[in-house]
Amino acid sequence: MVLILFYRRSSMKWMVGIVLWIGLIADLRADSINVPNDYQTIQGAIDAASSGDIVLVQPGTFRERVKLKSGVTLRSIGNDDLGGMGLKRAERTIIDGSEGDVESPGILMAEDSVVDGFTVTGVGRYDDALWDKHHATGGDEQSYDDIGKPGIAGISVIGIANCEVFNNIVHHIGYSGIVVMGADGIRVAPRIHNNVAYRNMGGGIGAMMGCSAVIESNRCFENFYAGIGHASGATTLVIDNECFSNLRAGIGISEGARPIVRGNKCYENRRAGIGVRTGVETEPVIEDNECYDNKLAGIGISEQASGIVRGNLCFRNREAGIGCRTAAKPLIEDNECFGNQMAGIGCRSKSEPVIRGNRCHHNQLSGIGSQDEAKPLIIDNRCFENIMAGIGIEDNADSVVRANQCYGNQMAGIGVRSHARAIIVGNICRNNKLAGIGCQDHADVEIRGNQCDENGQAGIGIESKSIAVIDDNDCHRNARAGIGVREGAVANLTRNRCIENVMVAVGVDDGSTVELIGNVLERSGGMPPIIAIKGGSSATILKNTIKGGGVAGVLLQGSATILGNQFLGNGPRKGPGPPNYATWVQEGSQVVFSDNTVDRWRHALAASKADSVRVTGNTTTNFLRTAIVISETVKPVDVIGNLAVSESSDGESVQVSGPTGVISENIFRVIAETTDGQ
Repeated sequence: MVLILFYRRSSMKWMVGIVLWIGLIADLRADSINVPNDYQTIQGAIDAASSGDIVLVQPGTFRERVKLKSGVTLRSIGNDDLGGMGLKRAERTIIDGSEGDVESPGILMAEDSVVDGFTVTGVGRYDDALWDKHHATGGDEQSYDDIGKPGIAGISVIGIANCEVFNNIVHHIGYSGIVVMGADGIRVAPRIHNNVAYRNMGGGIGAMMGCSAVIESNRCFENFYAGIGHASGATTLVIDNECFSNLRAGIGISEGARPIVRGNKCYENRRAGIGVRTGVETEPVIEDNECYDNKLAGIGISEQASGIVRGNLCFRNREAGIGCRTAAKPLIEDNECFGNQMAGIGCRSKSEPVIRGNRCHHNQLSGIGSQDEAKPLIIDNRCFENIMAGIGIEDNADSVVRANQCYGNQMAGIGVRSHARAIIVGNICRNNKLAGIGCQDHADVEIRGNQCDENGQAGIGIESKSIAVIDDNDCHRNARAGIGVREGAVANLTRNRCIENVMVAVGVDDGSTVELIGNVLERSGGMPPIIAIKGGSSATILKNTIKGGGVAGVLLQGSATILGNQFLGNGPRKGPGPPNYATWVQEGSQVVFSDNTVDRWRHALAASKADSVRVTGNTTTNFLRTAIVISETVKPVDVIGNLAVSESSDGESVQVSGPTGVISENIFRVIAETTDGQ
């Protein structure tokens, strides 16, 4: 075994030696050609070179355009010390194409060729006046039709499977600075890295026609279009680039491109930091980028594009941190969007994004905003301390909002308005300045299983002719109502728990209509009623638990059917002083009050100057003197089959003054107080 191991080790040494020997022979065979010592022109040196040769160029300005040969390296002489814009040797070694073949790029790459450390300029016509015009208008007047059109680049990689372009400075080109184009049957995958591309009349770097370039650690700024642009099915890897102050996006993606865009910084661009558009086949992966201080969105997706937008940091942009519109369908997840002048994440115009696991905070509008017939799925996000709602849905949007946390926002935690529709399930909305969940202006919502606590107004607020199903929510310790319904709204409230809200558990006003079924409504102290039905509103109140104190369990200034509820008071409060009625029916109101159980309220029902009253089948215990008190109704009163149980014989079941209908079978029963041992 020792011999075998020794033999293997010896073999490895021989193999390493052979490899090193082959490499040495290759180096010895490679020639170095010096410009201008050996040849006056770069092209002359390239023409004389063979595959594997290196053309070394001394500092100077060379007024020509060059075409590389397969396997040839073109390199400026010098070390890699930095200058003001790029490497010092690149700044000092200039290819000026102003006197070359006008149909050729500044440098045309070849298979396995390398270009390292040059300034390339003077190719085509740079139009300073046109650049200034479109810079002033933020690119709004630029034509999409010109983006991606053929042209003459500073450096061109066309149909080349493998080459390398690095350490170059490309500027003031009449087209894009560096262009990579794919070709049928060839995987065009050059490496474009550590270049500077600026003030070009196209993009800084352009990738198109299915190419798969690696575009890494470049600086692209002040270009007429994008800093780095993609079109026509490009599938590049775009990593660790810096794109800023371009007239359009920092990184632009369109026409079926599917790049991976990772770890880039895109800032101060005249449009989006990263812009994605044109077609369902445009599907980039955009992750872990920083997009900030851009004139439009940090990242914008539009025109049916999709893709994945993940883990990005988008802040201080003039519009949304991430914006989605015109039927786009991206997955937007795990991003942080803050300090933007519009929403943290915004979607509109029939877009259908999935918005999941993001943190949106301190934005000037909503944390997440949806409008104009958008259909987002908004899941498991944290939206906090935004100037408007945590999540805002409006203008005919149709959204599913599930399992989000919305807190500390200056308006509602979740707001729905302007004919929007929403299913709102399992969210936590707390400490918002207005409602936890607020719906207005003909909104149509389902609100289920949410927790709305300690908000500045209602836990859940429904108003201005909105329609709501409100089921199985917890609304605790809000500054006004647990659930408020007003201004002609219609709501069905089932199985909710409204506990210890400062004003009312449920408030209904301004001609609204509600059904309250199977809710637990409780407040231990305070004077307001637990349920308030006001302003001519109507209510069906069925099988609820109404517990606590105040002037009333139900205060009625409208119409109500109150059936099968349990009223558990904390009194009865003895007079004189504020009322303490399980149900207080005020002037002009209409009530049916049947089959309820009432304990520890001064009266089970007190009505004065009501329009109509019908009271049947109720059981009242621990009241003061009279269980049911009715006076001066407009229509005759029916009081039938009620039971009043008291420990004092000094009491009665019913007292009616005014028009009477049927008053019968009402029972007053005395239960003697017992003591221990009896």
